[in-house]
Amino acid sequence: MMYTLSRTIVASAAVMMVSGCLSTAPVLGGSSGNTITGAAGGATAEGQNSALENCEAPLGTMALFEDTARPWWNRFYTDYPQLGSTLPVLRLMIQQSNCFVVVERGTAMKAINAERALAASGELRESSNFGAGQMVSADYTVSPSVQFAAKTGGAGGALVGSLLGSVGSAIAGGLKRNEASTTLLLIDNRSGVQVSAATGSAKNFDFAVFGGLFNGGFAGAGGYSSTPAGKIVTAAFADSYNQMVKALRNYKGQEVEGGLGTGGKLTVQ
Repeated sequence: MMYTLSRTIVASAAVMMVSGCLSTAPVLGGSSGNTITGAAGGATAEGQNSALENCEAPLGTMALFEDTARPWWNRFYTDYPQLGSTLPVLRLMIQQSNCFVVVERGTAMKAINAERALAASGELRESSNFGAGQMVSADYTVSPSVQFAAKTGGAGGALVGSLLGSVGSAIAGGLKRNEASTTLLLIDNRSGVQVSAATGSAKNFDFAVFGGLFNGGFAGAGGYSSTPAGKIVTAAFADSYNQMVKALRNYKGQEVEGGLGTGGKLTVQ
């Protein structure tokens, strides 16, 4: 009975594949969910992923820093040149969660500084209200990194082949798993102390039906089949961030006897 039911379910899935549904939704860590969507305005979020953790009140202000000198950055953008910086989606995710207030420290600072230069030159109207002491400091900096993002074979292919015979084998031959793992580091800007670190992962499956025989007919399958790396990496970052927020809800600062940075307890003669 169970075998027959499983066969029916997989057969239905195969029909969906051949009908044009060529990819599964990303899975964040161990729970199903989509990637980051919607918008944020102040403490208000619209259309956000229901799987994203959120806070009743912000824990502080945050700047984001993507270290383009790190090996992961060059490797990732060499493999996936169609993907841009990770920061825009991370900024959206963080604001939607209401756990931190995001401050600008990226390329838009050029426009901010240009506006301030106009104010200093006297070119702006007196009522523009640009002056010293108005910028908000960043309490923390978060630094993202992609540990790996790859397309691999999946055990699901063997299951499909065994349950559906020759047709299943044809589909299973094109069944590929997209996987990604990411890390977020949270640093206290005043002390330089690492406050939190979190990893996350995500995966989904792509289908190349009958070795690509019908690829032309599925050209409009959408972002999952055209940019799987972007979807999966976004989902992995969402998982990383969720893990971090869960840890910070129970945050307890580390204490060293005698104070931080005063020599520590592991003394050397």
